[in-house]
Amino acid sequence: MFKLLLIAALAVVAICQGYSPPHNSTNSTTFTNPIINEGADPWMFRHGDYYYLTYSNNVNVTLFRSKSLTDWDGAESKLVFAPPPGMNYSTDLWAPEIHNLDDNWYVIFTADPRNDSPPPEIEMWCDYNCPAVHHRMFVVEGKGSDPWEAEWEYKAELDTYDQFAIDGTYFQHADQLYHIYSCWHRKYDGWPANLCITKMEKPWMVSSPFSERQIISVPEYAWEKTPFGRASNDRLSSNEGPQQLTNPTTGQQFLIYSAARSDNRNYCLAQLELVGDNPMNPGDWRKHPYPVFYQNPSESAYGVGHASFTTSPDDSEAWIVYHGMRDPTNGWGARTIRAQKFGWNEDGTPNFPKPGYGPYEVPSGQ
Repeated sequence: MFKLLLIAALAVVAICQGYSPPHNSTNSTTFTNPIINEGADPWMFRHGDYYYLTYSNNVNVTLFRSKSLTDWDGAESKLVFAPPPGMNYSTDLWAPEIHNLDDNWYVIFTADPRNDSPPPEIEMWCDYNCPAVHHRMFVVEGKGSDPWEAEWEYKAELDTYDQFAIDGTYFQHADQLYHIYSCWHRKYDGWPANLCITKMEKPWMVSSPFSERQIISVPEYAWEKTPFGRASNDRLSSNEGPQQLTNPTTGQQFLIYSAARSDNRNYCLAQLELVGDNPMNPGDWRKHPYPVFYQNPSESAYGVGHASFTTSPDDSEAWIVYHGMRDPTNGWGARTIRAQKFGWNEDGTPNFPKPGYGPYEVPSGQ
């Protein structure tokens, strides 16, 4: 659950605005994974002639852009937000996402005030070790139509009722904006990590009181727990990294989220489908009983999760961008960023491939 990277190595990388992320092998017709050799929690989107990418680096929010979905050699980079010291959002910046809402751009990200290390007088309240007890969700606003030229400034902390919150995302349905994030039942639980949903009045303002917050998914299946099938307690059982995915043909709404633990070979993607009209009603969500994207030992592709979704340059193909690891014994520091094409099943659900390294055909129109 706790997405610590190798801080010493990545901090230098992230602070340098001119940095071009390590890249894969790409030619005119094929590419191989990973597309970036260091990184986790990738968020990629298309706007105009460019693909844009950001991911966890612990210290700031850096945005990259490339005209290729799979080739980031020489990609331009820009520092979007670097927090000042001494704030509640100064350290451990995780899982940034950039969304276009109301004609402006919004970065939603996770952070904490003290490098994931609460004082003993706080942590003693937790049933389990809970270093992330002070993690919360924050928003940076970018004014302007172009994310590269936008004027960025810190906007607000999202209200998560003074409780643990990571991996927040925006979910849009029927002209209503929602905040979905990884949460605990209570302030000092430590485990399990669940999926919570609240209504939003604005991209930086939650409108639901605590009494209306809903938990729409908890780790209930063997594959959502670490070690696999853990029966003794809920420690390390996680639902996190939620992402909205819409079938462009049928309009079906899915929430693709990560389960188990992100430094572990068992990390995988799971699926909720909105089968009713009210995302705030847990009964309107249907959980798939099996993971929909998971490790592929035959190709040494482990710990695959925390995905985002985009399309090929000609809009004819759907693509998943995710992180994974080749050597799961090295934990968080082993994660790299990959991309693969996916399709749709006859029932309208996404049909994800087995994770691997390729070579694969480059996206159509690239």
